[in-house]
Amino acid sequence: MTELSALAANASELLKKRGDTIAVSESSCGGLLSAALVAIPGASSYYVGGAIVYTRTTQAGLLCVPDEAMEGRRASTEYYATLNARTMREILGTTWALSETGASGPTGNRYGDDAGHACIAVSGPVERAITIETGDSDREGNMWAFAKAAFDLLEQCISEAD
Repeated sequence: MTELSALAANASELLKKRGDTIAVSESSCGGLLSAALVAIPGASSYYVGGAIVYTRTTQAGLLCVPDEAMEGRRASTEYYATLNARTMREILGTTWALSETGASGPTGNRYGDDAGHACIAVSGPVERAITIETGDSDREGNMWAFAKAAFDLLEQCISEAD
């Protein structure tokens, strides 16, 4: 098993076993979450689709999140990750949605978060959001760390839904 497929193997197995579906909204992972899910044979039984929601323009244009929903709010927060997860789940009609937003590095983002900051959310029968801080400026390393944390959270939520 390659590193990519190993990343989502447990979550994919849980989704297949339950007959559940998933949608993804990701930002600083740049497609890594979706790629890991579709690297598993049989992905079409659970993966419905996803988007790289890298900017507010993308959030508004692809997810149709109105300006009012973001008033006084910013990206790279648990609120933003949860909003995107809920929206993807609703738009694509899936059992679950996984969302990530953050600052992969080597510098922080324009909101003042340091490199290695990410917020991850799961929306579904169990909903949860977390913030992680790697304390590292390695862009690719952070992308992998964010993806691992996202799949760990997804697995926890799916397991709790049983």
